Amino acid sequence: MKIKSIKSWTADLGNTKPYTIAFKTVDEVNNVFVEISLDNGVEGIGAGNPSEYVTGESFASCAEALQEKNILFLIGRDIRELHQLTFEVWQKFPKNPAARAALDIALYDAFTKYLNVPLVKYLGQKIQSLPTSNTIGIKSVEETLKEAQEYGERGFKVLKVKLGKDLSEDIERLVKLREKFGKKFVIRIDANQGYTFDQTIQFYQKTKHLDVELIEQPLPAKAVNETKKLPEEIKKIIAADESLLSPTDALELVQPPVATGIFNIKLMKCGGISQALKIADIAAHKNVELFWGCNDESIVSITAALHVAFSCANTKYIDLDGSLDLARDVVKGGFILKDGMMHCADKPGLGVEKI
Repeated sequence: MKIKSIKSWTADLGNTKPYTIAFKTVDEVNNVFVEISLDNGVEGIGAGNPSEYVTGESFASCAEALQEKNILFLIGRDIRELHQLTFEVWQKFPKNPAARAALDIALYDAFTKYLNVPLVKYLGQKIQSLPTSNTIGIKSVEETLKEAQEYGERGFKVLKVKLGKDLSEDIERLVKLREKFGKKFVIRIDANQGYTFDQTIQFYQKTKHLDVELIEQPLPAKAVNETKKLPEEIKKIIAADESLLSPTDALELVQPPVATGIFNIKLMKCGGISQALKIADIAAHKNVELFWGCNDESIVSITAALHVAFSCANTKYIDLDGSLDLARDVVKGGFILKDGMMHCADKPGLGVEKI
């Protein structure tokens, strides 16, 4: 079954809740989309949203990579050669992981629609559902408590709190969360590379009684050797994020002593489903747990991440809230969300429909 046509376009999906993290404020959500059409009329869709601060890929360079002249090589190719096609995409766009992800996702969507099976079933579904965390940006204590209350009223039971600007304020926010809500929420934190080695230890010691589930990327991305020197009890609950962009990074992180007990995999960092599965395999061989994250993304790529996450037995955590505060989207459907629990829809491919 041949690829008949392929096109790309961009859209600002908007953000109903602008938020601040350690290095920027997010108030718009630019995504690039790819649509692949097969001879039989089947269409596959993919989406990308780069994080320039993390991967060096700007939105402009992502959109440029997906210009028609650069993706015509896929026209006329047999979608049944899926793995060869994703390999060629990986080779062709080495510096554009979000562009690769958009193409990669579209290829997987088209192929599994051609097979008439959900993507997660094709990959081998291991997990039926998990609770996603909902993210609170860097805010005052009062604003943090207010947003937590709102998420609780919407049925969410897991919070991921962005920290990393001021250690004492960070600790105060968590203390106040526990004081107000008790054990109502599971609490995860993301320091976005904001701590030093000593601050990471200090944070852990001063918040251990607050039952923080995991600590995402407290040290700078390049400080892998420092991370490896942290006490084992701390490393066990640290999730590598910005330090994990590729299977090569995964191999470095698991070289003894293993740097972290958790890998945060994002399709936009690694370049899509095919590369994410390689990282997941490396983690499985070293008993590293998986935590699937996202940028601010369309339902398209969030759904893709969910399908891949649920195909991996070592997936323990998901943070796939990136489409929940969009002002609009180009598709509907995909995943099912109820009381903070995410499920894959039982439809071919990603199960998304264009609006």
